[in-house]
Amino acid sequence: MEDKVVLALDQGTTSSRAMAFDRTGKVVAMAQRELGQYYPEPGWVEHDAHEIWETQRETMEEVLAAVGRERVVAVGVANQRETTVVWDRATGEPVGRAIGWQDRRTASACEHLKEVGMEGMVRKKTGLRLDPYFSGTKAGWLMEKVPGLMRRAEAGELAFGTVDTWLLWNLTGGRVHATDLSNASRTLLCDIHTGKWNEEMCLALGVPSEMLPDIRESAGDFGETLEGIPITGVAGDQQAALFGQACFAPGMAKITYGTGCFLLMNTGIEAVASQNNLLTTVAWSLDGETTYALEGSVFIGGAVVQWLRDEMGLIGTATECEELARTVEDTAGLVLVPAFTGLGAPHWDPDARGVAAGLTRGTSKAHFCRAALESIAFQSGELIECMEKDAGMRLEELRVDGGAARNDLLLQIQADLVAGRVVRPSCVETTALGAACLAGLAVGFWSDLEELAELLSVDAEFTPTMEEAERERRWNQWRRVVQLSQTMGTPLTLTPAGDP
Repeated sequence: MEDKVVLALDQGTTSSRAMAFDRTGKVVAMAQRELGQYYPEPGWVEHDAHEIWETQRETMEEVLAAVGRERVVAVGVANQRETTVVWDRATGEPVGRAIGWQDRRTASACEHLKEVGMEGMVRKKTGLRLDPYFSGTKAGWLMEKVPGLMRRAEAGELAFGTVDTWLLWNLTGGRVHATDLSNASRTLLCDIHTGKWNEEMCLALGVPSEMLPDIRESAGDFGETLEGIPITGVAGDQQAALFGQACFAPGMAKITYGTGCFLLMNTGIEAVASQNNLLTTVAWSLDGETTYALEGSVFIGGAVVQWLRDEMGLIGTATECEELARTVEDTAGLVLVPAFTGLGAPHWDPDARGVAAGLTRGTSKAHFCRAALESIAFQSGELIECMEKDAGMRLEELRVDGGAARNDLLLQIQADLVAGRVVRPSCVETTALGAACLAGLAVGFWSDLEELAELLSVDAEFTPTMEEAERERRWNQWRRVVQLSQTMGTPLTLTPAGDP
């Protein structure tokens, strides 16, 4: 298989990519297409499901043309996770736009389920929280709000899936309606201890079980593409990145700086219940054994740089953010909390709103750029603190990946704020690599986990240089502004003039 490759499809929040990896883990061909975002109402985030598929198909075809179809031994899929698609089984036509993982429209439904005492059962069975982040409430919203959908779903006419399932359906021409356990564990509908859909959760969220996909292991048979290439690996993007970072032993952790930031720590075959507002999730399922992870999720990570570029117009390209941030020594007191879609772990506050505090007449766009990078590192640092408490150990090494991991200034800020070593691999495309590794394992392209671990090499390490007193001061400042962001979603009550 020396001249063969594995094709990885990496369908993310802002783009669809395809990459071909050789046996050394090197990317030999790559293609990418941007993906549109739609915001029809405040707090709503949507994608065009057709565009998801078309952009992914285009990138796949481009890479296949570059490497030659005959060289591809398998296809692996990694995907933005909780984004939800419902479509007609007969026509393959979506019933509407895909509801994005950042979407907050089901916040009130989650609050209602908490009020009736569902939270404890949800945490026990799914490892998750009742939050609009997850897929199940999104599917339930569609069933309730779109006339006729519930009847059609119960009649078996509709199919539900996260993005992996939607891609598999299209890749196989509608022959396969399936997901893997890592993606199923993000729906609020799956019992992560049994690896099966949970009827009680389906009923609670109003999601007919007739529309759910088959749950399969992360490496195995997911059918063939229309070109006859076997699809043998599927994982949610963050679990794929954990796998691609070779975090195979309990206690190993990685953080991905993507649209959001996602910290995962391997906990082995034990589903560890977090005591610090993190999530318990499935990392992957291989050879009849399930590996679990603790996870912390930041909703707005690299997306804050996109906000500076697209909505604020302060920069023309993402790379300008680091260049401008380096022109100032600090933020001059500016603290930016980008709670544009609420706050994720450890706060889980869907009503929090973005705040920029400490503005002066001298605040410049360079200070905003530096504050944006610091906001990514602060939010990630909160996750690390919680993870260390749950694990009962210091996280001595943090492996990083994702697009923003190329930003040296961000990684130095991260090392300073967490007082720990940050390690960037030579290949930061570990999400795609993880999908490729899962697919390659299933067909013998790679023999075992030990061989996969040898694929990784270190590009750079970052160690802390900040004094402890300064670190503490900065953290206290950050926490005060986070508290302010959490009050912004609370209606302001004004006292009439003359009242005490």
